[in-house]
Amino acid sequence: MKPLMALLAGLLFGVGLGIAGMTQPAIVLGFLDVAGAWNPRLLFVMAGAVLTTAIGYRLVWRARKPRLEASFEMPSARRVNGRLLVGSALFGIGWGIAGYCPGPALASLGSGIGSVWLLVASMMLGWWLASRWPLRSNPHSSI
Repeated sequence: MKPLMALLAGLLFGVGLGIAGMTQPAIVLGFLDVAGAWNPRLLFVMAGAVLTTAIGYRLVWRARKPRLEASFEMPSARRVNGRLLVGSALFGIGWGIAGYCPGPALASLGSGIGSVWLLVASMMLGWWLASRWPLRSNPHSSI
């Protein structure tokens, strides 16, 4: 049942990204161009996502446990560190250069645009490299 729910959630997410225009780099880059020809369309997409998340979390947290898991799992990390900042900066730079973040890039694989396949392959390589990046044993280190 969990794989089916994951598939349905992914399909719904991908369709939503397509309807919102997040699979069109020109729209995304227009939103990021705040000093030029700014396109506020994605601001409304983000506002809708925040509202949906706020309502969804209120409903989900009323349950004692998730429907398809034994318990809720929350991240234990609470500190902002150098690794998080570097990762966030790389994410933003990649989004600004390509006009895609990971979700819309994956949703755009069926578009037939070769550069999207190259982008997703590069993202996967980056994820693989990041998973092998040496972590310091000191929890108070900046990176």
